[in-house]
Amino acid sequence: MQQLLIICFTLGLLQSVLAQDFQGIATYKSTRKLDIQLDSTQVNSEMHQRMMDMMKKQFQKTHLLSFNKEASIYKEDKELEAPQPMGMQIVMVSTGDSDVLYKNLKENRFTNQNESFSRLFLIQDKLQKHDWQLTGEKKFIGEYECFKATKTIEVQVVESRISVNGDRGLDAEEESLEPQMRQQEVVAWYAPTIPISNGPANYHGLPGLILEVNDGTTTIICSKIVLNPEKEVRIVEPKKGDKMNQEEYDKIMEKKMNEMQERMWNNSHEDGGESIEIRIGG
Repeated sequence: MQQLLIICFTLGLLQSVLAQDFQGIATYKSTRKLDIQLDSTQVNSEMHQRMMDMMKKQFQKTHLLSFNKEASIYKEDKELEAPQPMGMQIVMVSTGDSDVLYKNLKENRFTNQNESFSRLFLIQDKLQKHDWQLTGEKKFIGEYECFKATKTIEVQVVESRISVNGDRGLDAEEESLEPQMRQQEVVAWYAPTIPISNGPANYHGLPGLILEVNDGTTTIICSKIVLNPEKEVRIVEPKKGDKMNQEEYDKIMEKKMNEMQERMWNNSHEDGGESIEIRIGG
């Protein structure tokens, strides 16, 4: 009996050690669906197609998720970063991108180090709660059998458009209206054989690593996974930047975006030159 207890204790201890050491690096590629309204009086079809091609490349990104059982770092692979389109102003109404996103699943919190408008921010807050609904549907992503989960979110209806020299009247009209909201289904595919409750961007909370997610606009899919690599995976929480929570950061970004649009409109009318604004709705 005593020998059996020793064996059980040893197996439990070994399992605990293996769980703590479990780590890996997943590569994710993201693409964005673009449906931008064309005003034929401002932009001809050839220019529109050229802009669309450049925008598609701009939104094709590669991110690396370094993870263990308790925490992760998600950041863009800068070596594969798409070049910025020249001569264009891109106004992002909403975006899920971040420079460095640290998630601590054990402590239910995140730290997002983000550089915007030549200022380094350090956003620290609680992890978002995802009300996933598990389904019986499954498919393979690479060699991994994945299961489908869904949730419904409410998003603001924002029209994507191309504007030459801006349209101040239209912007003022939009600001005076109550924002329209719509229901959007988010679909995720997770692999139970990779036993971590994590995933790309701000997605997590499923019984396995999320290998694919689609929110109706952006698709993020895992293209490569290296589990327990020979070189230890380093997960270091960012420390530099102006500290604030997510709500404070969102207010600053809204103010900065409004200032930028105002400056673009004024400059285009003062110097008589052309300014192309591409507004992307989320």
